[in-house]
Amino acid sequence: MLITPGKLLAKINSPDDLKKLDEVQLVQLCEELRNFIIDNVSVYGGHFGASLGVVELTVALHYVFNTPTDQLVWDVGHQAYGHKILTGRKENFHTNRTYKGISGFPKRNESEYDTFGVGHSSTSVSAALGMAMASKYLGLEDKQHIAVIGDGALTGGMAFEGLNHAGVSNTNLLIILNDNCMSIDPNVGALKDYLTDITTSKTYNRLKDDVWNLLGKLSHFGKNAQEIVSKVENGIKSTLLSQSNLFESLNLRYFGPVDGHDVDHMVAVLRDLKQIKGPKILHCITVKGKGYGPAEKGNATTWHAPGTFDKISGEIHKKVYDAPQAPKYQDVFGHTLVELAKQNDKIMGITPAMPSGSSMNIMMKEMPDRALDVGIAEQHAVTFSAGLATQGIIPFCNIYSSFMQRAYDQVIHDVCIQNLPVNFCLDRAGFAGADGPTHHGAYDIAYMRCIPNMIVSAPMNEQELRNLMFTAQLPRKEKAFSIRYPRGQGVMPSWKTPFEEIEIGKGRKIKDGEHLAILTFGHIGNYAIEACEQLTRKGINPAHFDLRFAKPLDEEMLHEVFTNYKKVITIEDGCIQGGIGSAVLEFMADHNYQAEVKRLGIPDQIVEHGEQIELHQECEFDVEGIIHASETMLIPATSYKSK
Repeated sequence: MLITPGKLLAKINSPDDLKKLDEVQLVQLCEELRNFIIDNVSVYGGHFGASLGVVELTVALHYVFNTPTDQLVWDVGHQAYGHKILTGRKENFHTNRTYKGISGFPKRNESEYDTFGVGHSSTSVSAALGMAMASKYLGLEDKQHIAVIGDGALTGGMAFEGLNHAGVSNTNLLIILNDNCMSIDPNVGALKDYLTDITTSKTYNRLKDDVWNLLGKLSHFGKNAQEIVSKVENGIKSTLLSQSNLFESLNLRYFGPVDGHDVDHMVAVLRDLKQIKGPKILHCITVKGKGYGPAEKGNATTWHAPGTFDKISGEIHKKVYDAPQAPKYQDVFGHTLVELAKQNDKIMGITPAMPSGSSMNIMMKEMPDRALDVGIAEQHAVTFSAGLATQGIIPFCNIYSSFMQRAYDQVIHDVCIQNLPVNFCLDRAGFAGADGPTHHGAYDIAYMRCIPNMIVSAPMNEQELRNLMFTAQLPRKEKAFSIRYPRGQGVMPSWKTPFEEIEIGKGRKIKDGEHLAILTFGHIGNYAIEACEQLTRKGINPAHFDLRFAKPLDEEMLHEVFTNYKKVITIEDGCIQGGIGSAVLEFMADHNYQAEVKRLGIPDQIVEHGEQIELHQECEFDVEGIIHASETMLIPATSYKSK
């Protein structure tokens, strides 16, 4: 089902087409663009509230600036649907976030209008500043560079690093602060309070009105516009600083706040700001989900990415299952953490701005003094957890696997070098699905396994997750403990089992066999169970071992494997290079075993977005892939015939 755009939007395939419209038509275009997004996301799913909140801003930016020559960088990219639709991807927008379809985020190899690939937050200022510095060096004085960053992304430390540098850069950089008091969950921290204060200050807003009155007259001043702005700024700067304007103190000219949903005013303001040289910031107030009642009035977190829904009633569609379904690993984590915390008063939970995605919100609701959202600040979350651990607290630091990459130095320097017992729960390990390569948890096995004083584990099901968490909170004076698990549902509808301690570094044998040994790590082992059943029916009897730990390895079990089997398959939903298969090969080499080993996992390439099962099939470690690898390995040594 293809969605038909409105009559104005239907004619727009590039910003050049947009510029052909009269300004009086922009309000109608914004309405059509908003409806097109609503129509598509309600049917096909995707991110929602963020893109609706920047419709007018998106139209104004492409109307005023000469994109793609002028460089437009979207932070994170959840809000870039309107941008994609206006830049030549309207016809295939229905493929958004689907296998082999367009990406849900800006992507450099998808369009020349996507100037920088994004997916993780807080990168836009640094990227746009780098572009602006390059233009300055190359003598491209009229080229514009715009970074659009939300107030949620502004809580990330990297954004402040970029702001600090931008203030002394003397470049053509415009930072647009899209202020809606939200990231995915409500924002936290002092910055949120500061932005609220600056938007409600009567003294400040009188000064703001003076600036806007000046900007409204800029076109009459011609070449003297820059000089006049400087004079007015100098006249009120001391008063602005008395209002503790953070951005002015960083030497960024501050303009705003303005209504980000008034497209006519946004066009006028952006035109005037183009004439003002140097780094500057425009503060826009927007509403996430703007123009769609249920999203505006409902839970903004729910409407961030609601899935498919009835656009008339606002009812979000829920899947109906014939049989009881296993819970999501995330929910098992959340409920288990609360259960453990009730038994152990030293446990605390920490998450960097993902309480609902990670299910830390369950503990935050029940034990608000013991579960903390620290904002989009993964580095801080890790070192903060290390600080807690020095005082005898048992921190469970829950971070998505791909976001943990941003805090790698802190894991090494602040946790493992000091040998502190911090527990890391790495959510979204393996393929994240439709969010694609920026969110795939492909590397954590390899990057955690190489660090001293680190335990690396993965549960094959919900019971194992509970037991690993139970084990991690038992008294120990050293070593970090990493537990990785995938996005989505597990395999056990009845998962609330009694806790059992797991011996660290101890795997388990799932089944004996004779022809070959299959070694698995984590949830992906459930594919091997099904594959073993099918192989048995074909006359092949593989053994199956669940390693449980990538570090320390169960050496006793591996001695058993290489003593009894000359053909071994390792399976992981992480990168092959440096992963569990590499660990097994290292063990084999260190102990002088001779065996044929086939490693299945994520290949040494960037895997794009799609449903998890589609990506598992592409990488050939789904059930059929395991069967094929087993048969291929055994064909020279057996006489069976594959059906």
